Amino acid sequence: MALLTIRNLSLGYDSRAIVENLNFSVHAGDYFCIVGENGSGKTTLMKTLLHLQEPVSGQILIGDGLKKNEIGYLPQQTMVQKDFPASVREIVLSGCQGRCGLRPFYNREEKRLAEENMERMGISALRERCYRELSGGQQQRVLLARALCATRKILLLDEPVSGLDPKMTAEMYALIADLNREGITIIMISHDIAAAVRYASHILHIGANAFYGTKDAYLKSNAGKLFLMQQKGGEA
Repeated sequence: MALLTIRNLSLGYDSRAIVENLNFSVHAGDYFCIVGENGSGKTTLMKTLLHLQEPVSGQILIGDGLKKNEIGYLPQQTMVQKDFPASVREIVLSGCQGRCGLRPFYNREEKRLAEENMERMGISALRERCYRELSGGQQQRVLLARALCATRKILLLDEPVSGLDPKMTAEMYALIADLNREGITIIMISHDIAAAVRYASHILHIGANAFYGTKDAYLKSNAGKLFLMQQKGGEA
């Protein structure tokens, strides 16, 4: 059974749809990339999947034992968030809030989970450092560790390499690919079509030329061919 099933979903604001009639499913182990032109509705879709905003119409069905509070999320950072005055450990631990319920403190298991995920992301030595003093790549590792504290099943990543230099970008993609190989389902918004084509198992292209299917099918589709051509033209 699919983790997420999307049926006739329309997205937008104030009952005005900017994307209409999306239909797709995400299964355990998928590496699912959402691509499309700027302003096409990619981030709006992710916020809707996270129930941070209501759809205009349609359904989002959760299955395979997944709960709403078991979805890890790495959003695009604002300048205010990058300057957040908390320690690395405090930020990673905050990913356990969904596990706490009404409890006002973290228990031993949650603290252990935070330590494990800092180790997993290679940031254990930074645990007492102030988040705003870190490099962009280090901050993204902290946020990924935080997201992992919320889930063992699925991560939603909104442009996780935005603003990173090529070396940090390659390292972040490698980390995400490793997590996927370990069994974590990835849903990632990406403007980097080369990375999407390299890593994704499935691609959703939203915009004038909509598409949903496997990576190989996308490369053969009119939507894929046109978008790849536009991307190459923009890089020339």
